Amino acid sequence: MTYTDHTTEEINDAMQQAWKAFHVYRNYSLKQRADFMRAIAREIENLGDELLRIAAEETHLPEARLRGERVRTMFQLTSYADACEKGDWLEARIDTAVPDKNPPKPDIRKMLVPLGPVVVFGAANFPFAYSTAGGDTASALAAGCPVIVKAHPAHAQTSELVASAVLKAAGACAMPAGIFTHIHGVSFEVGRALVEHEHTKAVGFTGSFAGGKQLSDWAGQRKTPVPVFAEMSSVNPVFLLPGKMKEAAAEVAKQYAGSITLGVGQFCTNPGILVAIDNADLQLFMETLAAEIKNTAPADMLHPGIFKNYVERRANAIAQEGVEMIAVSGTEPQLNQGAPTITTTTASTFISNPLLQQEVFGPYSIIVRCADMNEMLTVAQQLEGQLTATLMATIADMQQYGELAEAVKNICGRIILNGVPTGVEVCLSMQHGGPYPATTDSRFGAVGADAIKRFARPQAFQNWSNELLPDELKNENPLGIWRTVNGELSR
Repeated sequence: MTYTDHTTEEINDAMQQAWKAFHVYRNYSLKQRADFMRAIAREIENLGDELLRIAAEETHLPEARLRGERVRTMFQLTSYADACEKGDWLEARIDTAVPDKNPPKPDIRKMLVPLGPVVVFGAANFPFAYSTAGGDTASALAAGCPVIVKAHPAHAQTSELVASAVLKAAGACAMPAGIFTHIHGVSFEVGRALVEHEHTKAVGFTGSFAGGKQLSDWAGQRKTPVPVFAEMSSVNPVFLLPGKMKEAAAEVAKQYAGSITLGVGQFCTNPGILVAIDNADLQLFMETLAAEIKNTAPADMLHPGIFKNYVERRANAIAQEGVEMIAVSGTEPQLNQGAPTITTTTASTFISNPLLQQEVFGPYSIIVRCADMNEMLTVAQQLEGQLTATLMATIADMQQYGELAEAVKNICGRIILNGVPTGVEVCLSMQHGGPYPATTDSRFGAVGADAIKRFARPQAFQNWSNELLPDELKNENPLGIWRTVNGELSR
């Protein structure tokens, strides 16, 4: 099914409606917002297997994966709803007046307040969890912001179905008109019109570096710039330390074969670079990994655009001087299928060729062979910002090579010890964001209830009488939320 791009006039009408809705919804209680989000989760569940069937047709993802992702999406909505209602994210601060101080200290109270209408761009690789009713939408609604979603063209019908569930929940919960709008658009001009509209106050995006950078540029060039929270490119380097390799090279290789090829490599946390010292342990690792990759069959990628991009970037990486093929799937790929591939190069070649750092979105990884730990450290220091970085290491490795660990901390939002980066748990302690170019703002993440804070700003109330204050800041604390009162955490 195809959908016509929304016109500039239709986008303007939608933004005007969202702006009106904002002034109503921002004053809804935390419980009202939370109940709305819980209702969305129920309506998504009520879509039943029809939603899974259509999503499978559009994305080529297996039903089991989609079923699990739907559960994750519903959990995001309900867990963010719980966090919204709990109120910790508001960061309520109260410093009461001290009239006897010279000069007198006024009564000052501060909390986070919503930014305004948020434009969310659906992601290609997660039709539920990072799209229409995904984490960005849940975060914005929890913060008190209306949402305008631009559906990803690769799963437009899936997005339309989910949007119908959101709108049904909005009606049942008596939400203001314009609280949620669903926009279609293949043309870049649709995205540009949404980002540049005067009533857009923030943008959420998950996708390519080129896409995120363009949205960020448009937002920054406005008369009144707005924040763009874009999750973009990441190669998620893995550092294989000597002690761990001596201890378990073959086991680690098998573990990483599964991570590299999981979901045909179409995860933003896919491990695209493996860094190790070139010795007999690495040879065992490479032989084991090669055998696993050769036995992994190609599979359908999400859509022809991603397949085309994978084929081109993979070919470009393989063609670079000093890059050697280690393994490719032993089964010939069909059209739109990604062939699992492992290459290798020396650290000196890798360091001198920035192209080898670039993401090849799909089941591809390059092994960087270092002469010694000093060269491994240099590789770590020259890598760009990442969502994740991993250390496969023994306790002795960590104690001996602390400088490497410190260098790795500088380049990522989440640092993993003896695990794989694929798999992003939805919990408060998760950080799914990192230094540029992984994201446009490393101070925030897109997963876990702390993501709500992206779409809010601090506002202080000075010398307000108690009855005029928001409930969140009143003396009696009618909501029972945690607040910092005169420097002490209190309820």
